[in-house]
Amino acid sequence: MSMGWTELIVIFCVVLLFFGSKRIPEVARALGRASREFKNARDSVVDEVKESIAEPEKQDGRTVSERQLPDSGQKEK
Repeated sequence: MSMGWTELIVIFCVVLLFFGSKRIPEVARALGRASREFKNARDSVVDEVKESIAEPEKQDGRTVSERQLPDSGQKEK
């Protein structure tokens, strides 16, 4: 479902009536800044998640492959 030209014109007219012609650029800049900040925050969270998935799990400074499994109590002969 996409917005057509008619809907955009109606929304623009409502915004024009609500804010007035002098405040529209100010409101548009504020919305642009908020959108940019949201996008940057989202990208940083996505990057952190990707990094945490990519690097091996560490425990006590050792990677998973460096850790030894607990001894099962049986000795090899």
